[in-house]
Amino acid sequence: MKKNRYLYFIAPLAGLIVFFGFYWKASKEYDDREAAIVRKAREAKEAKLKQEAVNRELAVKQALEQQERRRADKKAKDEKEAKEAEARAAAVQARSKASRDADKVEASVKRLQKEVGDEQKEIAKIKGDKKRFGDDQSFLMEYVKQAEANVKNLRGVLEKINEADRKWEEAQREAAARAAAAAKKS
Repeated sequence: MKKNRYLYFIAPLAGLIVFFGFYWKASKEYDDREAAIVRKAREAKEAKLKQEAVNRELAVKQALEQQERRRADKKAKDEKEAKEAEARAAAVQARSKASRDADKVEASVKRLQKEVGDEQKEIAKIKGDKKRFGDDQSFLMEYVKQAEANVKNLRGVLEKINEADRKWEEAQREAAARAAAAAKKS
């Protein structure tokens, strides 16, 4: 039991010593790191100011170049507008010609659509006739089948009637023969 008591005392003490070692090392490096961060921030600010000065000089040079470029662009734009005016006039003429051609094509399309509509009506009429003829044909085929079945049934009935007549005649003959035999016996 006594060993366990020392263990409860020694383990936290060892942990405290290890923590103190890490803390000591970190606190020594903390000041150096803070100074480095401040130095980097100052250097970054100075670099930024130098870059802004260089950028301003470049902006002035670019502004002068753009001014020259705008003058040249204006001259080119004036020439371009003159060419575009000529091109617009030509386009207006081409548009009016295209409009006339489109009117001709539209008239042709309307005429062809009317012809197509007439042909579709004719096709529908032919399809209706074809369906009606098909229905008539199927009706006639069914009627012929029924008529053939009726003929077959009637033949069977006639055969039964003939058989019954034949049996009746035999029964009459037999009855006459029995009556004759009975008459002979009496």
